[in-house]
Amino acid sequence: MRRVVVTGLGALTPLGNNLHDYWEGLKNGVSGSVQITRFNTEKFKTKFACELKGYDSKTYFDRKEANKLDLYSQFALVAVDEAIVDSGLNLEKVDKDRVGVIWASGIGGIETFYLAIKDYVLGDGTPRFSPFFIPKMIGDIAAGSISIKYGFRGPNFATVSACASSTNSIIDAVNYIRWGKADIFVTGGSEASINEPGIGGFNALQALSTNNNEYQSASRPFDKTRDGFVLGEGAGALIVEEYEHAKSRGAKIYAELVGTGLTADAYHLTAPHPEGLGARNVMNLAVGDACLNIKDIDYINVHGTSTPLGDISETKAIVSVFGEHAYKLNISSTKSMTGHLLGAAGAIEAIAVIMAVVHDIIPPTINYSVADPDIDQNLNLTINKAQHRKVNVAMSNTFGFGGHNASVVIKKAEA
Repeated sequence: MRRVVVTGLGALTPLGNNLHDYWEGLKNGVSGSVQITRFNTEKFKTKFACELKGYDSKTYFDRKEANKLDLYSQFALVAVDEAIVDSGLNLEKVDKDRVGVIWASGIGGIETFYLAIKDYVLGDGTPRFSPFFIPKMIGDIAAGSISIKYGFRGPNFATVSACASSTNSIIDAVNYIRWGKADIFVTGGSEASINEPGIGGFNALQALSTNNNEYQSASRPFDKTRDGFVLGEGAGALIVEEYEHAKSRGAKIYAELVGTGLTADAYHLTAPHPEGLGARNVMNLAVGDACLNIKDIDYINVHGTSTPLGDISETKAIVSVFGEHAYKLNISSTKSMTGHLLGAAGAIEAIAVIMAVVHDIIPPTINYSVADPDIDQNLNLTINKAQHRKVNVAMSNTFGFGGHNASVVIKKAEA
Protein backbone atom coordinates (compact mmCIF):
# COMPACT_ATOMS: atom_id res chain seq x y z
CA MET A 1 0.00 0.00 0.00
CA ARG A 2 0.97 3.63 -0.42
CA ARG A 3 3.06 5.00 2.43
CA VAL A 4 1.82 7.94 4.52
CA VAL A 5 3.98 10.59 6.16
CA VAL A 6 3.43 13.73 8.26
CA THR A 7 4.66 16.94 6.66
CA GLY A 8 3.02 19.68 8.73
CA LEU A 9 1.92 20.28 12.32
CA GLY A 10 -0.15 22.91 14.12
CA ALA A 11 -1.08 23.11 17.78
CA LEU A 12 -3.33 25.36 19.87
CA THR A 13 -3.18 23.97 23.40
CA PRO A 14 -3.33 24.87 27.10
CA LEU A 15 0.50 24.76 27.08
CA GLY A 16 0.98 27.11 24.15
CA ASN A 17 -0.76 28.59 21.14
CA ASN A 18 1.66 27.17 18.58
CA LEU A 19 3.68 24.02 18.00
CA HIS A 20 6.94 25.36 19.45
CA ASP A 21 5.40 26.55 22.72
CA TYR A 22 3.36 23.36 23.07
CA TRP A 23 6.45 21.16 22.72
CA GLU A 24 8.46 23.33 25.12
CA GLY A 25 5.67 22.99 27.69
CA LEU A 26 5.59 19.23 27.27
CA LYS A 27 9.36 18.84 27.60
CA ASN A 28 9.44 21.01 30.71
CA GLY A 29 6.52 19.33 32.46
CA VAL A 30 4.29 22.41 32.64
CA SER A 31 0.76 22.15 34.02
CA GLY A 32 -1.89 23.88 31.91
CA SER A 33 -4.50 23.84 34.66
CA VAL A 34 -5.90 27.17 35.87
CA GLN A 35 -8.97 28.43 37.67
CA ILE A 36 -11.76 28.81 35.13
CA THR A 37 -12.17 32.35 33.77
CA ARG A 38 -14.92 31.69 31.23
CA PHE A 39 -17.87 31.71 33.65
CA ASN A 40 -18.77 31.96 37.32
CA THR A 41 -17.95 28.58 38.90
CA GLU A 42 -19.35 29.36 42.35
CA LYS A 43 -22.03 26.66 42.17
CA PHE A 44 -19.97 24.07 40.26
CA LYS A 45 -18.13 21.17 41.88
CA THR A 46 -15.11 21.73 39.61
CA LYS A 47 -13.72 25.24 39.36
CA PHE A 48 -10.62 24.67 37.20
CA ALA A 49 -9.68 23.47 33.75
CA CYS A 50 -6.87 23.57 31.19
CA GLU A 51 -7.90 26.72 29.35
CA LEU A 52 -6.02 28.26 26.43
CA LYS A 53 -3.81 31.13 27.57
CA GLY A 54 -4.21 34.53 25.93
CA TYR A 55 -6.43 33.35 23.09
CA ASP A 56 -8.17 36.30 21.41
CA SER A 57 -10.28 35.66 18.33
CA LYS A 58 -9.46 39.18 17.06
CA THR A 59 -5.87 38.04 16.56
CA TYR A 60 -7.02 35.57 13.91
CA PHE A 61 -10.46 36.66 12.61
CA ASP A 62 -12.32 39.84 11.85
CA ARG A 63 -15.49 40.45 13.86
CA LYS A 64 -17.92 39.23 11.19
CA GLU A 65 -16.01 36.02 10.59
CA ALA A 66 -15.64 35.30 14.32
CA ASN A 67 -19.39 35.71 14.80
CA LYS A 68 -20.02 32.95 12.26
CA LEU A 69 -17.73 30.45 14.00
CA ASP A 70 -18.12 28.55 17.23
CA LEU A 71 -14.91 28.45 19.26
CA TYR A 72 -14.26 24.85 18.23
CA SER A 73 -14.20 25.92 14.57
CA GLN A 74 -12.03 28.93 15.36
CA PHE A 75 -9.53 26.66 17.13
CA ALA A 76 -9.55 24.32 14.13
CA LEU A 77 -8.79 27.06 11.61
CA VAL A 78 -5.98 28.51 13.73
CA ALA A 79 -4.21 25.15 14.14
CA VAL A 80 -4.70 24.23 10.47
CA ASP A 81 -3.23 27.51 9.29
CA GLU A 82 -0.06 26.82 11.28
CA ALA A 83 0.12 23.26 9.94
CA ILE A 84 -0.27 24.33 6.30
CA VAL A 85 2.43 26.99 6.65
CA ASP A 86 4.66 24.45 8.40
CA SER A 87 4.14 21.93 5.59
CA GLY A 88 5.44 24.30 2.93
CA LEU A 89 2.53 23.46 0.64
CA ASN A 90 2.27 25.73 -2.38
CA LEU A 91 -1.47 26.35 -2.51
CA GLU A 92 -1.16 27.79 -6.02
CA LYS A 93 0.33 24.58 -7.42
CA VAL A 94 -1.18 21.74 -5.40
CA ASP A 95 -3.98 19.75 -7.05
CA LYS A 96 -6.84 20.72 -4.73
CA ASP A 97 -9.02 17.90 -6.06
CA ARG A 98 -6.50 15.56 -4.42
CA VAL A 99 -6.44 17.31 -1.00
CA GLY A 100 -9.05 16.25 1.55
CA VAL A 101 -10.10 17.29 5.04
CA ILE A 102 -11.09 14.89 7.82
CA TRP A 103 -11.65 16.80 11.04
CA ALA A 104 -12.89 15.62 14.42
CA SER A 105 -14.75 16.98 17.40
CA GLY A 106 -16.33 14.91 20.11
CA ILE A 107 -18.97 17.52 20.95
CA GLY A 108 -18.80 20.31 18.36
CA GLY A 109 -20.47 23.67 18.95
CA ILE A 110 -21.79 23.06 22.46
CA GLU A 111 -21.35 26.69 23.50
CA THR A 112 -23.29 27.97 20.50
CA PHE A 113 -26.12 25.53 21.28
CA TYR A 114 -26.14 26.42 24.98
CA LEU A 115 -26.20 30.20 24.47
CA ALA A 116 -28.95 30.06 21.82
CA ILE A 117 -31.21 27.85 23.93
CA LYS A 118 -30.50 29.94 27.02
CA ASP A 119 -31.53 33.13 25.18
CA TYR A 120 -34.71 31.47 23.91
CA VAL A 121 -35.74 30.04 27.29
CA LEU A 122 -35.06 33.29 29.13
CA GLY A 123 -36.79 35.34 26.44
CA ASP A 124 -40.48 35.80 25.73
CA GLY A 125 -40.82 32.60 23.73
CA THR A 126 -40.33 34.25 20.35
CA PRO A 127 -37.90 32.15 18.27
CA ARG A 128 -35.18 34.69 17.46
CA PHE A 129 -32.48 32.20 16.49
CA SER A 130 -29.49 33.43 14.53
CA PRO A 131 -29.22 32.22 10.92
CA PHE A 132 -25.75 31.02 11.95
CA PHE A 133 -27.07 28.92 14.86
CA ILE A 134 -27.14 25.60 12.99
CA PRO A 135 -23.97 26.12 10.88
CA LYS A 136 -22.01 27.18 13.99
CA MET A 137 -23.18 24.23 16.06
CA ILE A 138 -22.94 21.15 13.83
CA GLY A 139 -20.00 18.81 14.22
CA ASP A 140 -18.93 18.76 10.57
CA ILE A 141 -18.71 22.49 10.05
CA ALA A 142 -15.04 22.78 11.01
CA ALA A 143 -14.13 20.33 8.23
CA GLY A 144 -16.31 22.29 5.82
CA SER A 145 -14.85 25.63 6.89
CA ILE A 146 -11.30 24.37 6.37
CA SER A 147 -12.06 23.15 2.86
CA ILE A 148 -13.86 26.38 1.96
CA LYS A 149 -10.99 28.57 3.21
CA TYR A 150 -8.34 26.72 1.20
CA GLY A 151 -10.39 25.35 -1.68
CA PHE A 152 -9.62 21.70 -0.91
CA ARG A 153 -12.06 19.57 -2.93
CA GLY A 154 -11.05 16.04 -1.91
CA PRO A 155 -12.95 13.82 0.58
CA ASN A 156 -14.37 15.95 3.37
CA PHE A 157 -16.11 14.78 6.52
CA ALA A 158 -16.05 14.72 10.32
CA THR A 159 -15.36 11.83 12.66
CA VAL A 160 -17.10 11.42 16.01
CA SER A 161 -16.02 8.71 18.44
CA ALA A 162 -15.96 10.68 21.69
CA CYS A 163 -12.41 11.04 23.01
CA ALA A 164 -11.05 8.83 20.22
CA SER A 165 -12.43 11.16 17.53
CA SER A 166 -9.27 12.83 16.26
CA THR A 167 -7.22 9.64 16.31
CA ASN A 168 -10.07 8.22 14.24
CA SER A 169 -9.73 11.18 11.84
CA ILE A 170 -5.99 10.53 11.44
CA ILE A 171 -6.63 6.83 10.81
CA ASP A 172 -9.26 7.62 8.18
CA ALA A 173 -6.85 10.02 6.46
CA VAL A 174 -4.13 7.35 6.44
CA ASN A 175 -6.48 4.80 4.91
CA TYR A 176 -7.84 7.14 2.23
CA ILE A 177 -4.29 7.92 1.13
CA ARG A 178 -3.37 4.22 1.19
CA TRP A 179 -6.36 3.52 -1.04
CA GLY A 180 -5.38 6.24 -3.50
CA LYS A 181 -8.41 8.45 -2.84
CA ALA A 182 -6.25 11.53 -2.24
CA ASP A 183 -2.60 12.58 -1.94
CA ILE A 184 -2.86 14.95 1.03
CA PHE A 185 -5.18 15.32 3.99
CA VAL A 186 -5.64 18.02 6.56
CA THR A 187 -6.64 16.11 9.66
CA GLY A 188 -6.89 16.44 13.43
CA GLY A 189 -9.47 17.73 15.86
CA SER A 190 -10.67 20.60 18.01
CA GLU A 191 -12.80 21.02 21.11
CA ALA A 192 -14.22 23.97 23.06
CA SER A 193 -16.19 22.60 26.00
CA ILE A 194 -15.00 24.68 28.94
CA ASN A 195 -18.39 26.21 29.63
CA GLU A 196 -21.35 25.65 31.91
CA PRO A 197 -22.81 22.57 30.20
CA GLY A 198 -19.35 21.07 29.59
CA ILE A 199 -18.20 21.31 33.20
CA GLY A 200 -21.67 20.65 34.63
CA GLY A 201 -22.28 17.63 32.43
CA PHE A 202 -18.99 15.94 33.22
CA ASN A 203 -19.46 16.77 36.90
CA ALA A 204 -22.80 14.97 36.77
CA LEU A 205 -20.98 11.92 35.38
CA GLN A 206 -18.46 12.19 38.24
CA ALA A 207 -15.76 12.13 35.58
CA LEU A 208 -13.94 15.37 36.48
CA SER A 209 -11.49 15.96 39.28
CA THR A 210 -12.93 18.13 42.04
CA ASN A 211 -9.57 18.76 43.69
CA ASN A 212 -10.02 22.52 43.69
CA ASN A 213 -7.37 23.07 46.36
CA GLU A 214 -4.65 21.47 44.21
CA TYR A 215 -5.96 22.33 40.79
CA GLN A 216 -2.55 22.74 39.14
CA SER A 217 -1.65 19.13 39.98
CA ALA A 218 -5.14 17.61 39.83
CA SER A 219 -4.47 15.78 36.57
CA ARG A 220 -2.33 12.99 38.02
CA PRO A 221 -2.50 9.82 35.90
CA PHE A 222 -1.49 6.57 37.66
CA ASP A 223 -1.31 8.30 41.06
CA LYS A 224 -3.33 6.64 43.82
CA THR A 225 -4.97 9.96 44.74
CA ARG A 226 -6.33 10.70 41.25
CA ASP A 227 -10.02 11.54 41.24
CA GLY A 228 -10.93 12.29 37.64
CA PHE A 229 -9.75 14.13 34.56
CA VAL A 230 -9.22 17.85 34.02
CA LEU A 231 -11.07 19.31 31.04
CA GLY A 232 -8.96 20.94 28.32
CA GLU A 233 -9.58 22.81 25.07
CA GLY A 234 -7.82 23.60 21.82
CA ALA A 235 -6.85 21.91 18.57
CA GLY A 236 -4.20 19.83 16.87
CA ALA A 237 -3.69 19.71 13.10
CA LEU A 238 -1.60 17.38 10.94
CA ILE A 239 -0.83 17.50 7.24
CA VAL A 240 -0.53 13.87 6.16
CA GLU A 241 0.74 13.05 2.71
CA GLU A 242 1.56 10.18 0.41
CA TYR A 243 5.29 9.52 0.71
CA GLU A 244 6.27 9.86 -2.97
CA HIS A 245 4.16 13.00 -3.31
CA ALA A 246 5.93 14.54 -0.31
CA LYS A 247 9.35 13.57 -1.68
CA SER A 248 8.57 14.97 -5.12
CA ARG A 249 7.91 18.44 -3.73
CA GLY A 250 10.89 18.33 -1.36
CA ALA A 251 8.74 18.41 1.76
CA LYS A 252 10.11 18.17 5.27
CA ILE A 253 8.99 14.79 6.67
CA TYR A 254 8.44 14.60 10.41
CA ALA A 255 7.58 10.91 10.68
CA GLU A 256 5.74 8.06 9.00
CA LEU A 257 2.29 6.79 10.02
CA VAL A 258 2.79 3.04 9.73
CA GLY A 259 0.06 1.34 11.74
CA THR A 260 -3.55 1.89 12.79
CA GLY A 261 -6.12 0.08 14.89
CA LEU A 262 -9.80 0.55 15.74
CA THR A 263 -11.86 -1.57 18.14
CA ALA A 264 -14.80 -1.41 20.53
CA ASP A 265 -15.03 -2.52 24.15
CA ALA A 266 -18.72 -3.45 23.70
CA TYR A 267 -18.94 -3.20 27.47
CA HIS A 268 -20.26 0.03 29.06
CA LEU A 269 -21.30 3.60 28.17
CA THR A 270 -18.52 5.30 30.12
CA ALA A 271 -16.37 2.71 31.92
CA PRO A 272 -13.52 0.85 30.20
CA HIS A 273 -13.41 -2.92 30.08
CA PRO A 274 -11.87 -3.84 33.47
CA GLU A 275 -9.22 -6.07 31.87
CA GLY A 276 -8.57 -3.65 29.00
CA LEU A 277 -9.90 -6.03 26.35
CA GLY A 278 -10.61 -3.38 23.71
CA ALA A 279 -7.34 -1.58 24.45
CA ARG A 280 -5.45 -4.85 24.17
CA ASN A 281 -7.05 -5.63 20.83
CA VAL A 282 -6.49 -2.18 19.35
CA MET A 283 -2.77 -2.12 20.22
CA ASN A 284 -2.29 -5.58 18.71
CA LEU A 285 -4.07 -4.46 15.55
CA ALA A 286 -2.01 -1.29 15.21
CA VAL A 287 1.32 -3.09 15.64
CA GLY A 288 0.22 -5.79 13.21
CA ASP A 289 -0.91 -3.24 10.65
CA ALA A 290 2.54 -1.64 10.89
CA CYS A 291 4.12 -5.05 10.13
CA LEU A 292 6.24 -4.62 13.26
CA ASN A 293 7.03 -6.67 16.33
CA ILE A 294 5.89 -5.52 19.76
CA LYS A 295 9.57 -5.24 20.70
CA ASP A 296 9.93 -2.45 18.12
CA ILE A 297 7.80 -0.07 20.18
CA ASP A 298 9.89 2.37 22.24
CA TYR A 299 7.21 4.65 23.68
CA ILE A 300 3.46 4.68 24.28
CA ASN A 301 1.58 7.93 24.83
CA VAL A 302 -1.32 6.43 26.75
CA HIS A 303 -4.90 7.61 26.99
CA GLY A 304 -4.13 8.03 30.72
CA THR A 305 -6.92 10.37 31.75
CA SER A 306 -6.34 10.30 35.53
CA THR A 307 -9.59 8.44 36.20
CA PRO A 308 -9.65 5.67 38.81
CA LEU A 309 -10.72 2.88 36.44
CA GLY A 310 -9.20 3.92 33.12
CA ASP A 311 -5.56 4.09 34.17
CA ILE A 312 -5.69 0.63 35.72
CA SER A 313 -7.39 -0.90 32.70
CA GLU A 314 -4.92 0.58 30.20
CA THR A 315 -1.79 -0.47 32.09
CA LYS A 316 -3.17 -4.00 32.41
CA ALA A 317 -3.70 -4.04 28.65
CA ILE A 318 -0.13 -2.86 28.00
CA VAL A 319 1.35 -5.61 30.15
CA SER A 320 -0.89 -8.16 28.47
CA VAL A 321 0.13 -7.09 24.95
CA PHE A 322 3.82 -6.37 25.46
CA GLY A 323 4.75 -8.92 28.12
CA GLU A 324 8.34 -8.45 29.31
CA HIS A 325 8.89 -5.70 26.74
CA ALA A 326 6.34 -3.59 28.65
CA TYR A 327 9.07 -2.94 31.23
CA LYS A 328 11.59 -1.81 28.61
CA LEU A 329 9.51 0.85 26.88
CA ASN A 330 8.52 4.30 28.11
CA ILE A 331 4.94 5.15 28.96
CA SER A 332 3.62 8.63 29.63
CA SER A 333 0.37 10.56 29.79
CA THR A 334 0.64 14.09 28.45
CA LYS A 335 -2.90 14.70 29.74
CA SER A 336 -1.16 15.28 33.07
CA MET A 337 -0.10 18.60 31.49
CA THR A 338 -2.72 19.46 28.86
CA GLY A 339 -5.79 18.06 30.56
CA HIS A 340 -8.24 16.08 28.46
CA LEU A 341 -9.14 17.75 25.16
CA LEU A 342 -11.88 15.19 24.45
CA GLY A 343 -12.25 14.90 20.68
CA ALA A 344 -9.02 16.84 20.11
CA ALA A 345 -6.97 14.71 22.53
CA GLY A 346 -5.79 12.20 19.94
CA ALA A 347 -4.53 14.93 17.61
CA ILE A 348 -2.45 16.85 20.13
CA GLU A 349 -1.14 13.57 21.57
CA ALA A 350 -0.19 12.27 18.12
CA ILE A 351 1.73 15.53 17.70
CA ALA A 352 3.45 14.91 21.06
CA VAL A 353 4.44 11.43 19.86
CA ILE A 354 5.74 12.78 16.53
CA MET A 355 7.88 15.34 18.35
CA ALA A 356 9.16 12.61 20.70
CA VAL A 357 10.17 10.55 17.66
CA VAL A 358 11.83 13.54 15.99
CA HIS A 359 13.76 14.72 19.05
CA ASP A 360 14.26 11.44 20.98
CA ILE A 361 12.68 12.94 24.08
CA ILE A 362 9.83 11.34 26.06
CA PRO A 363 7.53 13.96 27.62
CA PRO A 364 6.74 13.16 31.26
CA THR A 365 3.76 12.15 33.33
CA ILE A 366 3.70 14.96 35.89
CA ASN A 367 1.95 15.32 39.26
CA TYR A 368 2.78 11.78 40.32
CA SER A 369 3.64 11.20 43.99
CA VAL A 370 1.68 8.28 45.47
CA ALA A 371 2.02 4.80 43.97
CA ASP A 372 -1.19 2.91 43.20
CA PRO A 373 -0.86 -0.77 44.18
CA ASP A 374 -3.31 -1.68 41.39
CA ILE A 375 -0.87 -0.34 38.76
CA ASP A 376 2.29 -2.31 37.97
CA GLN A 377 5.11 -0.37 39.63
CA ASN A 378 7.74 -1.90 37.35
CA LEU A 379 6.44 0.05 34.36
CA ASN A 380 8.44 3.11 33.32
CA LEU A 381 5.76 5.79 33.56
CA THR A 382 8.27 8.60 32.83
CA ILE A 383 7.55 10.17 36.17
CA ASN A 384 7.68 13.96 36.55
CA LYS A 385 10.64 14.62 34.21
CA ALA A 386 11.21 14.11 30.50
CA GLN A 387 13.57 11.29 29.57
CA HIS A 388 16.01 11.11 26.66
CA ARG A 389 16.14 7.87 24.68
CA LYS A 390 16.22 6.78 21.06
CA VAL A 391 12.62 6.68 19.82
CA ASN A 392 12.35 4.86 16.51
CA VAL A 393 8.74 3.74 16.86
CA ALA A 394 6.01 5.02 19.15
CA MET A 395 2.31 4.50 19.72
CA SER A 396 -0.54 6.84 20.66
CA ASN A 397 -3.69 5.45 22.32
CA THR A 398 -7.06 7.15 22.68
CA PHE A 399 -10.26 5.67 24.08
CA GLY A 400 -13.74 7.18 24.19
CA PHE A 401 -17.08 6.97 25.96
CA GLY A 402 -19.12 4.30 24.23
CA GLY A 403 -16.13 1.95 24.20
CA HIS A 404 -14.35 3.41 21.15
CA ASN A 405 -10.64 2.57 20.94
CA ALA A 406 -8.11 3.96 18.45
CA SER A 407 -4.36 3.55 18.20
CA VAL A 408 -1.73 4.77 15.75
CA VAL A 409 1.89 3.67 15.33
CA ILE A 410 4.39 6.35 14.29
CA LYS A 411 7.88 5.65 12.96
CA LYS A 412 10.94 7.85 12.65
CA ALA A 413 11.38 9.27 9.16
CA GLU A 414 14.05 7.61 7.04
CA ALA A 415 17.25 9.58 6.61
